[in-house]
Amino acid sequence: AGMAARVSVLPARRCLFDDPVQIRVAGLQPQQAVTLRASLVDESGELFQAHALYRAGSSGELDLSRSPALGGSYLGVEPMGLLWALQSKTPYKRLAKRNVLTPFCVDLEVYEGHGDMSRLLGKCSNERWFLGEGVKRISVREGRLRATLFLPPGPGPFPGLIDLYGSGGGLIEYRASLLASRGFVTLALAYMSFEDIPAMPEVLELSYFEEAVNFLQKQQQVKDTGIGVLGLSKGGDLALSMATFLPGIKAAVSISGSSFNSFVPLKGDGFTIPVHPYDLGRMKINDEAGLVDFSDVLHDHTDPATWDCRIPVERSLAKFLFLSGLDDMNWKSDLYCRDAVQRLRQHGREVEFYSYSGAGHLLEPPYLPLCKVSIHRVLGMLMHWGGQWREHAKAQEDAWRRIQAFFWQHL
Repeated sequence: AGMAARVSVLPARRCLFDDPVQIRVAGLQPQQAVTLRASLVDESGELFQAHALYRAGSSGELDLSRSPALGGSYLGVEPMGLLWALQSKTPYKRLAKRNVLTPFCVDLEVYEGHGDMSRLLGKCSNERWFLGEGVKRISVREGRLRATLFLPPGPGPFPGLIDLYGSGGGLIEYRASLLASRGFVTLALAYMSFEDIPAMPEVLELSYFEEAVNFLQKQQQVKDTGIGVLGLSKGGDLALSMATFLPGIKAAVSISGSSFNSFVPLKGDGFTIPVHPYDLGRMKINDEAGLVDFSDVLHDHTDPATWDCRIPVERSLAKFLFLSGLDDMNWKSDLYCRDAVQRLRQHGREVEFYSYSGAGHLLEPPYLPLCKVSIHRVLGMLMHWGGQWREHAKAQEDAWRRIQAFFWQHL
């Protein structure tokens, strides 16, 4: 439409959300100063934006995988910076996908100069999907299960995974749908604050999670070599409990989790793991913004008086992967991971462990921007999750690769 510059997204304008792309601009003047801006409107109508200042090369071209940003939302060569730096004008919003059947559309615009963005030179859009071509989404309400099943295209057999989010509850599908797009039959499982499941159940039944394992094992496309489980935060300790008490689980990933049972008692067959003791009086609240620092509420996990709350992971024959951010402001996840890793290694068990400096609590699939603060859906408080933008983005890319490699190796 008579635009001065051509913006392109390679290899294609439509891709999966976790796919890196190459953003290029052609048709500029040599050494021309320009501003690139990315905009994304989420499902609630919230606008997220990022911008960066660039200078074209001698041939009037820009390639974000080679050209450094000179200012704006980030600095230096960051091929995907316009995505991971997206931020909303409204504070404390978390970018998350509710409906995985539609994409996020990112509008990319290039403007003249490094000042006011009054002259648009070119634009294009990037459709980023959470569901690959041919992946099936099936709602599951069988027995007690409240879940969504994602099936990759084709007969398989594929490795089977159960995906658990944290104590905010709900049925979160976008990580499971991406994993299915990468070749895993994945069951996103709700266990708190969803439909008829209370926000804070008095007890969680191990048999509910066993039902999920049995359901997944029955699926024709699932390999019979055992099931994997991954969990974030509260989902992390549930993943460890499943791997410890349910023989069907062969591999478990804990993201920002703990080595003991948190917040809700876990009732098994003839035993109950109590809740690790905590004291909400030790919450630190930043008066100005009302942000809650939750990291000191738990009693000392090295005190033997708390050990009946430990998950006896060393009894498990499963393989384990632990991931944590060293800038987690919500939970001492690195410390708690180290406790589990140490116990496993003392018992000669195989375990992988990675901690990321500058990464916060919410380690998500790559290119989802850092959420430093958001409202906890069950507690209704502004939670400080931690994380530094660039480091957190790099951690998410690395963790995502490791999670997939781990499951491919052990399932």
